Amino acid sequence: MPLTLAKQGETNIIKRVGGKEETKKFLESLGFIIGGSVIVISAIGGNLIVNIKDSRIAIGKDMASKIIV
Repeated sequence: MPLTLAKQGETNIIKRVGGKEETKKFLESLGFIIGGSVIVISAIGGNLIVNIKDSRIAIGKDMASKIIV
């Protein structure tokens, strides 16, 4: 399922990162790599604040929908 549908507070494992090659590289540079864990801290209007690699990152709905957990 896309990261936008993940429940808050649950640890999810990243299964796939979709999108164009430059989008994949950008998300990987933020720490969204296959096999990594991500926790949704809050979701407002589809935009997410997530905890990944001990950092909090805000990502938009369109980017979050490309991350499959």
